[in-house]
Amino acid sequence: MTTHVAGNAAHNAANAELVARLERLPVTRRLMLIRIIVGTATFFDAYTVLCIAFAMPSLISEWKLTPAEVGMIISAGYIGQLIGAVYFGSLAEKIGRLKVLLLTIVLFVSMDISCLFAWSGASMMVFRFLQGIGTGGEVPVASAYINEFIGAKKRGRFFLLYEVIFPIGLMFAGMAGYFLVPIYGWKAMFVVGLTPSLLTIPMYFLIPESPRWLASKGRIAEAEAVVKKLEDDATAHGLELPALVVRQLDPRATARSDWRELFKGIYQKRTFMIWGLWVCVYMVNNGLVTWLPTLYKSVFKLPLQTSLAYGWTTSAVGVVASIICALLIDKVGRKAWYASAFLFATIPLVTLSWLGATTALQVVILATTTYAALQTIAFSLYLYSAELYPTRLRAIGTGFGSAWLRAGSSVGPILVGFIVGDYGIRYVFAAFAAVALVGGLVTLFFAIETKGKVLEELSP
Repeated sequence: MTTHVAGNAAHNAANAELVARLERLPVTRRLMLIRIIVGTATFFDAYTVLCIAFAMPSLISEWKLTPAEVGMIISAGYIGQLIGAVYFGSLAEKIGRLKVLLLTIVLFVSMDISCLFAWSGASMMVFRFLQGIGTGGEVPVASAYINEFIGAKKRGRFFLLYEVIFPIGLMFAGMAGYFLVPIYGWKAMFVVGLTPSLLTIPMYFLIPESPRWLASKGRIAEAEAVVKKLEDDATAHGLELPALVVRQLDPRATARSDWRELFKGIYQKRTFMIWGLWVCVYMVNNGLVTWLPTLYKSVFKLPLQTSLAYGWTTSAVGVVASIICALLIDKVGRKAWYASAFLFATIPLVTLSWLGATTALQVVILATTTYAALQTIAFSLYLYSAELYPTRLRAIGTGFGSAWLRAGSSVGPILVGFIVGDYGIRYVFAAFAAVALVGGLVTLFFAIETKGKVLEELSP
């Protein structure tokens, strides 16, 4: 018994020193390389998620799809992502971040190839579902991985400048759709996403496993070797390492656990709160962005290229808003930003419903304003989710949370399809305004502030 206690104390002390060494690290070239490699995969994950929206106007004509069938095809990918987020988040706690990232990339690349050979709405639905399992697992695990390398003071900015690659990937899907689909057809969308995605697979052998995850598994020597490389990289390039300040960690920081801890103690409230934020923001944003090109063409009878251009405009403005958020969120704070963005987004949505969404110009301006505000939440919730949980729960907590992202994302397009078909477009925006309002209230009453706090102190 005494030996066991002494062993735990030594493990905890070693982990506390490791955390202190990570917290003092400057942003080195090796850390930048990690962000670039993981960001490349995330970029094409985002591209894969949205490319179906820009292929869909052509598929509707070719396969004679109904609005309900369009909603089901779009939602199939998100349902797969829900499964992938839960399964791969759990697997990443057991076998490591890097192994799981590699598995997810191989899966969504292979299904991208399969989508090229889809012959009907049903076949596309199946391939998008399987592809979604891979894309759903990649982003939450990548988010946990990136967060575990960076100190508290730099975490928000460093991580979000990585995460901004996701809305850039969405915007790139719009650009590809605008220039390629009218000339080469819908299959061009999947060809563009294929080759660069394949290149990311060998790149993963150039980056190390998360030292925080290694330490949580008792593999202290391996964790220290990773941190030593990062420290050597800093000193080799003339970057000064501050004095080491070791803080005592809660013994739970190195304890064993499982998914049930997400619903115990302080984590119970955090878990249900983050689930609510994921559902609300993605139900609105993905319901909008995946349907807008089709709405422009089918409801407002715009030419295909104009419809795609308007859809791309919305994605592009979302990228600008995301970059502004990345630069400011460490100063403003997560809670204040999210509450303001949710409540602000209700204004253009209510306005669209009141005006009746009678012109494409109304929709372009007001739906884009909504999307931009909510995109700052959507792309940064991976940062916030990772901050809410300790290392032993980070990947699975982020995975479970982002599974609700997928649930919201799958419900949003289906909701649009049925409301447009049965009631009219103005009621879509009224429904989305109500959802955004709920998100704002959840943030105000249940969210906690995490800016500037060490992960181990924030989540013991």
